[in-house]
Amino acid sequence: MDVTQILDPLNPAQRLAVGSPTPTLLVLAGAGSGKTRVLVHRIAWLIRAEGIPPQRILAVTFTNKAAHEMRGRIEALLTIPTRDLWVGTFHGLAHRFLRRHAREAGLADTFQILDADDQHRVVRRLIKGLGLDETRWPARQAQWYINAQKEEGRRVRHLSEPHDPFERQMLQIYQAYEEICDRSSLVDFAELLLRAYELLRDTPELLGFYQQKFQHILVDEFQDTNRIQYLWLRLLSQDRENLFAVGDDDQSIYSWRGAMVENLQHFQRDYPSHTLVRLEQNYRSTGHILAAANALITHNQNRLGKNLWTELETGEALSLYNAFNEQDEAYFVVNRIQSWSRDGHARRDAAILYRSNAQSRQFEEKLVAMGIPYRVYGGLRFFERAEIKDALAYLRLVANPQDDASFERIINTPVRGIGAKTLDILRGLARTERCSLWHAMATLCADEAIPTRARKPLLQFKLLMEDLADSTSGLELWEQTQRTVQKSGLIEHYRKEPYEQAAQRIENLEELTSAARQFEHEPTLDAELPVLDQFLAHAALESGESQSEATDDCVQLMTLHAAKGLEFKLVFMVGLEEGLFPSLQSLEDTVRLEEERRLCYVGITRARQKLYLTYAESRRIYGKETYPRPSRFLREIPPEHLDEVRLRGSTTPSAIMPDSTMKQSASKQALRIGQRVRHVKFGEGVILQSEGEGTQARVQVNFAGAGVKWLMLAYANLQAVA
Repeated sequence: MDVTQILDPLNPAQRLAVGSPTPTLLVLAGAGSGKTRVLVHRIAWLIRAEGIPPQRILAVTFTNKAAHEMRGRIEALLTIPTRDLWVGTFHGLAHRFLRRHAREAGLADTFQILDADDQHRVVRRLIKGLGLDETRWPARQAQWYINAQKEEGRRVRHLSEPHDPFERQMLQIYQAYEEICDRSSLVDFAELLLRAYELLRDTPELLGFYQQKFQHILVDEFQDTNRIQYLWLRLLSQDRENLFAVGDDDQSIYSWRGAMVENLQHFQRDYPSHTLVRLEQNYRSTGHILAAANALITHNQNRLGKNLWTELETGEALSLYNAFNEQDEAYFVVNRIQSWSRDGHARRDAAILYRSNAQSRQFEEKLVAMGIPYRVYGGLRFFERAEIKDALAYLRLVANPQDDASFERIINTPVRGIGAKTLDILRGLARTERCSLWHAMATLCADEAIPTRARKPLLQFKLLMEDLADSTSGLELWEQTQRTVQKSGLIEHYRKEPYEQAAQRIENLEELTSAARQFEHEPTLDAELPVLDQFLAHAALESGESQSEATDDCVQLMTLHAAKGLEFKLVFMVGLEEGLFPSLQSLEDTVRLEEERRLCYVGITRARQKLYLTYAESRRIYGKETYPRPSRFLREIPPEHLDEVRLRGSTTPSAIMPDSTMKQSASKQALRIGQRVRHVKFGEGVILQSEGEGTQARVQVNFAGAGVKWLMLAYANLQAVA
C-alpha cells in the first residue's frame, strides 16, 4: 500500500504520531506545530494503511468550522467521500446519537433542541411562573447554574438539599426546569452530552455496540474538554483503549467555561499503555518569539513539558514599550501600525491583543482618528456594547426626558416589575395624548385609576430619574457618568450574569467613566454647548461608524482569549501590568495565575514575525487612576529576547523645553537634567534623562520614595524644586 503522500509531508515527530501502531496516543501539539495536519493524516493512515472502514472512525472537534475543514482535507488527501465518517463537535455527535436512540433516551422522536437564547426564555418564564422576583433570581444566573451542574454530570437527584438559601432556590429552579424539559421533550446543549452519556452508561448492550463500532476515536483540543466530555470519551474507549488525543496543556485557557487541563493528567492515569508524542517544531514564529514563549511558560508547575523550536530565521527581538499612560500606549501602537501599512503590508496582518474588552476603546478612538479601518474580532465595538448603550440611555434621558427611544431601552433595565400590560397602556396614552412616554408616565403615576401594583414601579423609576437629574446637575462629565452608572443599578444587574461575562460588562461600564473624563479634555469641545450633549453625540457617531467586514483589509482588535487559533505577522500585546495582565483576581491564586501565564503564552505564539509588548506607567481604566507595576510576565522573559523601545531624544544636561501646548510647571522654570522636581503622586526626585520632542517629550525621574519612573512631560505637571 503506497502511503508516501500521507507520510512524506510530515516531520519525524508528526510521522511517529500518524503511523504509530499503538492506538492510544497523547499528542502534545505545541502552538503552530501542525496538529490539524496530524489529525487528518492519522485518519488517512488508518483508512489507507490499516484498512479501517471510515464508518469505524469517530473524530471529535470543538467547532463546526474545524470539523468541516477536517472533512475537506481528508477528502482531498484520499480522494474519497467522507459521508460515512463520524466527524463533528461533541454536541453535534451527541445529537446524531440521540436522534438514533431517542426513545431509549426517554425522548420523543421529535425532540427539539434549545439554543442558549431559547433556554434563557424558558428559564425566565419558569422563574415568573414560580412567583420569584427576577431582580433577585435573574434568569441568566439560573441558566448558568443549570448548565454548570449538567457539565459536571449532576442531576437534581444527585444534589443534596443545600443549607445556603440561594443554592436551595437555584436547586428548585433546576428541578422545575428539568420537569418542563422532560414534559415538552426539550434538550439544551448541556443536556445533549449528559443524556447521551447516561444512555451509554446505563445501557450495556448499546455501549457494547458503539465500542465495537468505533475502532478508533480521535479528539482535537483535548485540553479544552470538560468533565462530562471526558467521561463520554472514556466510556466509549475504556475497553479498547483506542483514544488518540491531541492537545496542549500550555494552551488551556478556558477554565471559566468548564475546561479542565487536569484531563491531560487523567488521560495518562486512565490509559497506562499510551504513547506520548511531542510536536515541538513550530512552523509559524521566528526564533526570538519562540524562545520568549518557552522561557515564560517554564514558570508554570506540573506541565507535561515541551520546548518549541523552528527552522525559520531568528528574527527580531520582542520590542518592549514603556508608555506614560494608556493614551500614549494607544498612540504608539497605532503609529507603528500606520508605518507598517505605509511600508506596503496588509493591515489584516496586524493585531492588537488585550486582556480586557474595556481596553479596546483607546485603540478604537486612535484608529478612527487616523482613518485606519479596523474590526473587533468576535465582539462589538466599545460604544456598541449593550451595557454601554444602557448607561448612555440613562444619560440621554437625564439630558432629555422626551427621548422615547432611551426611555424604552431602560424602563425595565434592570427589571423593575413593570409588566407588558402596563407598558402597552403607557404607549397607548402617549399616542392618544401625542406626548412623550415620560409625560405619559407622569400622568399614570398621578392616576389612581390604575392598580397600585402597576403604578408603584413606574413611580420608582420616575423618582430615580429625577434624582439622577438633580444629583448630577453641575457635576463634571465624568462625575455625572460615574454617578449615573452607580445609581442606575446596572452594575448590580450585570453582576448576576456568569462570572467572566459579568466581569467584562462591569469593566466596560467603569471604563465609560474614563471615556467621559478623557472627552472633557478634547480640544474640539464647543464651549457654547453642554458637555454631556456633546459626549452623547460623540458616542452616537462612534457607534454609527460601522466597523470593517471580515473580508476587508483592516487591523484586528481582540481579547487574548479570542486570539487562540489565529496568527498574524505583526502583534501588539498591550497592558502588561500587574492587576491587568495578570488580572487582579489571579494575583493571590496560583491556579488562576498559571492560567493567566498560559494566556500570555498563547498571545506570544500568535505572532509570526514581529511582536510588541507594552505597559504604562499610569493607567486610567474602569474609571480609576492607577500606577501599576510592570507585569511579572515581562520579568520572566530573558532580556536577550527583549529590545526596549525608546523615543529619540537628548540625554545631555541641556534644558528640556516643553512644547508650548504643554502644561507648564507652576514655577514656569525650564527643566534640565539633574533638576530636582516634585510630582503630586510620587513626591520629590531628580531628572536623570529626557527623550522625544513636542507632545512626545518624556523625562526619567528618580523619586526618593517611588523609584525610577518615565513620565510624559505634557501630563506630569512637574514642579521645579529650588
